[in-house]
Amino acid sequence: MQLDFAFFNWALIQSFILKGLLFSVELTIIAMLGGVALGTVLALMRLSGKPWLVTPSAIYVNTLRSIPLVMVILWFFLLIPLLIGRPLGTDISSIITFTVFEAAYYSEIMRAGIQSVPKGQVGAGYAVGMTYAQCMKLIVLPQAFRNMLPVLLTQTIILFQDTSLVYAIGAYDLLKGFEIAGKNYNRPIEAYLIAAIVYFIICFSLSMLVRQLQKKIAIVR
Repeated sequence: MQLDFAFFNWALIQSFILKGLLFSVELTIIAMLGGVALGTVLALMRLSGKPWLVTPSAIYVNTLRSIPLVMVILWFFLLIPLLIGRPLGTDISSIITFTVFEAAYYSEIMRAGIQSVPKGQVGAGYAVGMTYAQCMKLIVLPQAFRNMLPVLLTQTIILFQDTSLVYAIGAYDLLKGFEIAGKNYNRPIEAYLIAAIVYFIICFSLSMLVRQLQKKIAIVR
């Protein structure tokens, strides 16, 4: 079978591909920021030592990490409209789902980062009169974010790859753009091959940047 990529032109990119890429990037950034924020709260809850905080946060993290993402996407897309009494829309549903789901993974990363900070520094903070919140804000969390930054960014690359799963609910992401382009020009195989190449280039480039960042952080230490 002979492949023909002649259909691929700038007008095609503007019409279909860029629209999907924009949504995939927006979804990645919003889910990353929301996931890190919620994940940090969950990590602090699990490290608090208080059962009424540890138990619900542990259940949240372990449950979501044990369920395939595509199932969570379908649950939120189908169940939330039933609870609120109106349709939520594929874009909003995708943002909520990815933020809630990724928070479970970012939580474990942040927990490891917080635990990597020497306890002696926290003790020194208490010795000069700092509260628990001040120690976390001024001593622990800044170092935890720096220590875990490469891992956080790696998880974000995985998040970008996972955004293609919103295809299951019909959201217009990067993969959907390629699919529509392939159907309109009757070149589905070529469209999917180009989609794979684009995902590879983006993710591989970001991985190289994360590797360089990791080296710089190691030098600073």
